Amino acid sequence: MSAASFLGISGAIALYGYDGFLYSIGFLVAWLVALLLVAELLRNSGRYTMADQLAYRMRQRPVRQAAALSTVMASIFYLLAQMVGAGSLVALLLGVDSEALKNLTIVAVGLLMIIYVVFGGMKGTTWVQIVKAVLLMTGTVLITILVLAQFSFNLSDLLGSAAGESAAGDAFLDPGRRYGTDLTAKIDFLSLGIALVLGTAGLPHILIRFYTVPTSQDARTSVLWAITLIGLFYLMTLVLGFGAAALADTGPESAVATSAGNLASPLLAEAVGGGAGTTGGAILLALISAVAFATILAVVAGLTLTSASSVAHDLYATAWKKGQASERDEVRVARIAAFVIGGIAIALAIPAQSLNIAFLVALAFAVAASANLPSLLYNLFWKRFNTRGATWAIYGGLVMCVGLVFFSPVVSGSETAMFTGSDWSLFPLSNPGIISIPFGFFMGWLGTVTSSEPESEERYPELEVRALTGAGAEVAVKH
Repeated sequence: MSAASFLGISGAIALYGYDGFLYSIGFLVAWLVALLLVAELLRNSGRYTMADQLAYRMRQRPVRQAAALSTVMASIFYLLAQMVGAGSLVALLLGVDSEALKNLTIVAVGLLMIIYVVFGGMKGTTWVQIVKAVLLMTGTVLITILVLAQFSFNLSDLLGSAAGESAAGDAFLDPGRRYGTDLTAKIDFLSLGIALVLGTAGLPHILIRFYTVPTSQDARTSVLWAITLIGLFYLMTLVLGFGAAALADTGPESAVATSAGNLASPLLAEAVGGGAGTTGGAILLALISAVAFATILAVVAGLTLTSASSVAHDLYATAWKKGQASERDEVRVARIAAFVIGGIAIALAIPAQSLNIAFLVALAFAVAASANLPSLLYNLFWKRFNTRGATWAIYGGLVMCVGLVFFSPVVSGSETAMFTGSDWSLFPLSNPGIISIPFGFFMGWLGTVTSSEPESEERYPELEVRALTGAGAEVAVKH
């Protein structure tokens, strides 16, 4: 329930109709995969970060270095989306139109969030996420009710009005406006779907949450609650998106269109409150923007904390200091890492303002599914899997995914690219998942069959029993 869902999906639906709702379906199904594959098994077999699960039966240093790099890269892609969303929101509220002021807004918002994370820690992050979830559900329910009230709670009238206001007419409700124009677009849609469905199970800021609950049963219960709430939320994004198409201006020169759909929900709130210039419209616009901003803050906190913790715990304390670092040193390194990672995300968010943030998050899902998921699944279910297989899977999937994104129309060669004045695009798809995810699994297999590691095989029965039964699992520490 991030800004990508609240702002990005509703915007994608407002602009592309049926095809935009595919993001909601993919994100929701991804949680079912996470429940079945990783929730209980990871809670039993890990300790604090994703690398702990791999390092249990493999060589510590190479595995932790690879896992930390993958965690940072996935987090940066996800942070990128949140920064773009924050910049769009603040620019809307302040009436900022100039490019320089928008860039300054992203820098200021990013620094504010990084400072919060550095001093808030895990407990502060958890409370912000709890408050965010309550605010987001409340705000979404409110706007959904107000939108449906405009059409006498008749969903058919809402869809018909959205189609009528769209330049596409009835075709607005049919598949294919975004991912059905040609064969490349259809393959791109398949690639997106694979990345969305498999991505959640490999996202580092999701995985680290499994280790913050006392038992594996609590992890499973948490995921079930998440699926229920997220399922309801995604159903409401349908109303938000088509409501924005029906009630807000989504024309080629509109604020919704120029923001790649990222401002659809706030402008819809203004419309159902009475429209621009009215007291009700101003109140609802401010309320929904505040909810979205709190959502961004919570997600940024979780992402930055996860990536900084991985750098401090996996790279610094374990790989470099070989377990000899003090807790104070780990905290210091984590804070420095938070500033560096946040700074990189801010720098990349400035040229990425033309991209829809739900789409940006889909790239983070592709990175997670390409680099993290193959090694996690192989480690849980393949006895022969070893250190070379794990590192090759992570590095191979990561390099392939990031490389294809760099040479895709996302970065250059299209009107909505990050760098519109250049063209070095060689890869035609916007999401690389259909190639990078199988490549990650292939590299994990290749690395394993080309090496032998008896120690890893000997420890596999311990990991298997631990993952399936919870015997010997790490005990939660209460501070």
